Amino acid sequence: MAEIVYPPVIGAIKLFWRYLGLQFNFTGEAHVPRKGGAIMAINHVGYLDFAIAGTAVLPAKRLVRFMAKKEVFDHPIAGPLMRGMHHIPVDRASGSSSFVAALRAIKAGEIVGIFPEATISQSFEIKEMKTGAVRLAMASGVPILPTIVWGSQRIWTKKVKRDFSRSHVPITVAIGEPLFVPRESDVEEMERELRRRLETLLTKVQNDYPDSHQGQRWAPARLGGTAPTLAELEVLHDKKDEKG
Repeated sequence: MAEIVYPPVIGAIKLFWRYLGLQFNFTGEAHVPRKGGAIMAINHVGYLDFAIAGTAVLPAKRLVRFMAKKEVFDHPIAGPLMRGMHHIPVDRASGSSSFVAALRAIKAGEIVGIFPEATISQSFEIKEMKTGAVRLAMASGVPILPTIVWGSQRIWTKKVKRDFSRSHVPITVAIGEPLFVPRESDVEEMERELRRRLETLLTKVQNDYPDSHQGQRWAPARLGGTAPTLAELEVLHDKKDEKG
């Protein structure tokens, strides 16, 4: 397919990264196939995760077609850009059409990027995941690439004031070993395996991260940070539901 929009957007993003002075550390690029379809299953800690994960595969000369909520495509500016980059809209009220579109892209040899948690994890831990990545892998026969982004939450995340200052934030993207999902697999079992791999990779990335997590709003409570825990967020969610 013609790439008219993606290259200039990549150029603009690279300029933005340079302006912010981000300190990138990419690992596991060798796991990215140089051709053919694949599924990137990415944790979600900040609004820039898609652009950062996409940057990590550029050395492999690959582009990622991200699955994103339909509302982004309805935006007068973002919408044309998303469509021009051949990203895939997800209508949460009816997911079958987006599943078919993603499967078609994978079978055409594309890498499709998915955030299995669906929304940003405000605890910065891996929260409950959807099974879309596993089901796509079962239907297509291509590998899942478990991928962790860490540090992007320091720039722009949910419920925290964004920081676009030139603070030279360290950003890690770690791409794990491919996970193959046989067609006859148990979906829930493979979803648990994917979660296990993401959690293991996240722990390694956090242990290797150059800045201390202690006392930081962008760090999980498990590491001494002040972000709300998964349990605390669940209580808040339940109270919100009670209020209607």
